[in-house]
Amino acid sequence: MAHKQQVYIRKLDSKDKIEEFVNKNTLISLEVQRLKRRFSQLASQLGNFESLSQGSVMPQPPRAWRWTRKVRGKTVTRGLTAAKAEQMKQAILNQRAMDEMIDEMREITQKLILESPEGTPIPDHKTHPKPALS
Repeated sequence: MAHKQQVYIRKLDSKDKIEEFVNKNTLISLEVQRLKRRFSQLASQLGNFESLSQGSVMPQPPRAWRWTRKVRGKTVTRGLTAAKAEQMKQAILNQRAMDEMIDEMREITQKLILESPEGTPIPDHKTHPKPALS
């Protein structure tokens, strides 16, 4: 089903109004481009993490470590060696960094959808060719 497209015509009386209109729309366009670039940068960084985990790692005397996380609403704890604790700490830091990136990507997407002029395409980083009709 085709969507109706509306065109609004606005009369600009003076040169100042014309310049203001052009500058305002250019800024919008530049901001959209900046947001799309940032989204692409974040998307490309998501695959750089070697490990991900949720939870927390705490020392447990003497010379032991404890990894705690929620599983289906229940707290689960497991003991770790010092080496495993360091690996788990890094995985948790990675997870938090990735969560921040995804939050920023979500905010960018919402801003592009809600605040961009009508008809501005939203980035689709995964293009899937349409299958040929048989």
